[in-house]
Amino acid sequence: MEYTVPELDPVSRQSMSLERPKKTKMLVVDDEPDNLDLLYRTFRRDFQVLKAESGIQALEVLSAEGEVAVIISDQRMPEMKGTEFLSRTVPQFPDTMRIILTGFTDVEDLVEAINSGQVYKYITKPWDPSELKAVVQRAAETYELLKQRTEELRRSQAQTALLSTIVYVAQDASSLESTLEPIAAAFGKNFLADGCILQLVEQGTLTAQGSYSSAESLENWLEKDPMVQAAIVAQKIQVSVNVPADASLSEVAHYANSGVQAHLIVPVTLRGEVLAVLSLQWRQPCTLRDDELMLLHLSAQQIALALTCSRYSPGMASQF
Repeated sequence: MEYTVPELDPVSRQSMSLERPKKTKMLVVDDEPDNLDLLYRTFRRDFQVLKAESGIQALEVLSAEGEVAVIISDQRMPEMKGTEFLSRTVPQFPDTMRIILTGFTDVEDLVEAINSGQVYKYITKPWDPSELKAVVQRAAETYELLKQRTEELRRSQAQTALLSTIVYVAQDASSLESTLEPIAAAFGKNFLADGCILQLVEQGTLTAQGSYSSAESLENWLEKDPMVQAAIVAQKIQVSVNVPADASLSEVAHYANSGVQAHLIVPVTLRGEVLAVLSLQWRQPCTLRDDELMLLHLSAQQIALALTCSRYSPGMASQF
């Protein structure tokens, strides 16, 4: 598929979001089977509900399943109280929202847990399903907001590091390899790609010189890829976010052999000339946001400047 940056038409936008939203995960913990089943039935329509009959078992579930948005735990359980269990989840899952169910007044434990940030809310037994649903919904929304802000901060830091790398390379590169390698590595890291190749282009043709892959097991087959030629000719980003579902690529041998399921090609151009192509490859279907495409577009311009600076630096001209 071809994408024009920064504008994207509605069809392009739709094609970039292939996966159905998954249900948010939550974990319910209670040593009484009837209560555990009731909690499960209360939330199973809206959440992917995991169950555990004790704090120890719940820790094992989290170890196997990973982070969940919300944990609901009974307070009074054998072996480990609910507040103790929840406190153990904080270091590894700081964003998870924790709700405690209590049928008695254990003020000291509850106050300490709430004040230390280990518990988002406590609900007294017998609990009202509508009230508990409302609390859990707010907790899940808070979790999503925290994750969104964390991701935005991570993305901002990664983008700053990416652009800084390009600027640094443009100023201090002493060889072709020292120009390409850090740029490819930075892009691969920023976009969580399984492989990244930055390869030079001369007169509309890929050169064998100056290619770099950030994944050791990734074979460089760009010269055989129809998307690469399309990117060079059209001077526009080419992307397939789900190769097995793409009729024009699903039968191409190198995709089947490499296991690459998503591929994005960015032409690096300056004054109408393609200087290089940047290849980002993933071994699973992926989605790309508009801001990520914009970053790729702007970064490609910076790469073009870096390559141009390298072209005219001492000792480098002969390599272009």
